Amino acid sequence: MTLRNIAFAAAATQEARAACIELAHRYGNAPADTADVIVALGGDGFMLQVLHENMGKGVPIYGMNLGSVGFLMNSYETDGLVERLAAAEAARIHPLRMKAVTADGRIAEALAINEVSLLRETRQAAKIRISVDGRVRMEELVCDGVLLSTPAGSTAYNLSAHGPILPIDSALLALTPISAFRPRRWTGALLPHRSQVRFDVLEAAKRPVSAVADHTEVRDVAQVDIAEDRTLTLTMLFDAEHSLHERILSEQFVD
Repeated sequence: MTLRNIAFAAAATQEARAACIELAHRYGNAPADTADVIVALGGDGFMLQVLHENMGKGVPIYGMNLGSVGFLMNSYETDGLVERLAAAEAARIHPLRMKAVTADGRIAEALAINEVSLLRETRQAAKIRISVDGRVRMEELVCDGVLLSTPAGSTAYNLSAHGPILPIDSALLALTPISAFRPRRWTGALLPHRSQVRFDVLEAAKRPVSAVADHTEVRDVAQVDIAEDRTLTLTMLFDAEHSLHERILSEQFVD
């Protein structure tokens, strides 16, 4: 594909801004709303920000790492960008849509590219009932929290919580407890990607819980519904020799 009309987006760091100036001088810098591709300069957090800002616009995002981890990014190089974009492989993902109802009846919605996580707000452990497709699967999980992760997000918070790494095309979601106390040995579940998941917070007044969809937090939730939003598709571009599929596969063989 021809992706010559490039828009650059830079994180707030001095390094990323300097790179943006250099690349814009070499390749031009189109407005984001008319670009064929957006090149994000920064780390994984900035990549998520750019993906959220361009949700539903249909423009592919190609990241170049000027941050720390850079799992969602390609290597930073100034030469041959047009050729790299033309040869890049696309990874298409669908975000999760969270609908949260707070203890005082407010309703909040947010989208998550990586995961939706429920987290205890105080020293008290959370108590959460888990339902899948309208059927209660766990009456009471006593824990620090619980999360539902996409394949794209499975190597982020989900992996830190000892959840499974999911291949990008696996059509699965990872349901992973965070420091489960009871059932003590429960390690989570793999769910079909079309599953409708509900978390009911038990004893919400005594054991308050927040819900976080990527960077959007809703405090004092009573009930949270999560499902994949297949009306929205996000396209990330990766160098062919280092695709997201290959990165996720390789991550499973790291010591």
